[in-house]
Amino acid sequence: MPNVERMTVQRVEETGGGRAVSAAISLRGVVKRFGGFTAVDRLDLEVPAGSCLGLLGPNGAGKSTTMKLLTAQARADEGSIRVLGFEVPRESKRARAAMGVVPQQDNLDEELTARENLEVFAHLYRVPRGRRRQAVDDALALAHLTERQRTKVDDLSGGMRRRLLIARGLVHRPALVLLDEPTVGLDPQVRAELWGLIDGLRAGGTTVLMSTHYIEEAERLADECALMSHGRVIARGAPAELVAAYAGERVVEHYGPPDRLVEVERLAHEAGLPTRRTGPSVSVLKAETIPPSLDDLLGPDGVRRAASLEDVFVVLTGERVE
Repeated sequence: MPNVERMTVQRVEETGGGRAVSAAISLRGVVKRFGGFTAVDRLDLEVPAGSCLGLLGPNGAGKSTTMKLLTAQARADEGSIRVLGFEVPRESKRARAAMGVVPQQDNLDEELTARENLEVFAHLYRVPRGRRRQAVDDALALAHLTERQRTKVDDLSGGMRRRLLIARGLVHRPALVLLDEPTVGLDPQVRAELWGLIDGLRAGGTTVLMSTHYIEEAERLADECALMSHGRVIARGAPAELVAAYAGERVVEHYGPPDRLVEVERLAHEAGLPTRRTGPSVSVLKAETIPPSLDDLLGPDGVRRAASLEDVFVVLTGERVE
């Protein structure tokens, strides 16, 4: 494993033509509409330099649109956006030169080898000729693709291609990396390999904004999570803080026929306790606060477990995790 710090450019405070940058990303009152649909609704979001923020939310929450706004693939109808101290879209070219973008869709050139794909991007991002070979070597090593560097992309496995996508976004040693659903559609083993790669970026001081559907991914990698719904951030904090605030320490799951589940929900809500309905069960959150009298009414059939970020996701968005 190469030294990840070699894949990180100067600290964000040194980017932006010498301007001090308090946050790597700053969105204030941002609105984006598509016809009559508001995809991003007065969004306020800041990402501190050197941190990893996980952007969570159901389909249609505004995550991908937010990513497109940051890269000037879409233009905001209202509000202000600054990336690494640059105003977007007015200074988007300068912002893009200092950030790495890993798209959700694989758009690698299949006729080129892994190394050639990286060389093309190193040239496009104006990595100095004298440093280009080393930059490509470092990116290949980080993605564990050194031994496959001469292999055409079309002959790489799905996991290798995803690692190459990430390496391509890092070849110019960006201060900020945007990851849009970086492990979507991959099997658990490959996903775990990529988690190690992303965690290495975070440990090396690179700022990471990661949009993901996978709750466990956010729990493991993100310093903080921002939960989006209907184009806004409705909750933000460290994963453990969010769980403590919205789900508590323990959860009790009750199973049974529909009328039994309705009764459990009614009793819990009357006691001021949040619940989560998942298929054939109802989970009563913050179970450590259930008084003995309510515990007797709920009955002995509950299954106790630790609360999770998935519980928070479902309770706040009303959506099931995919």
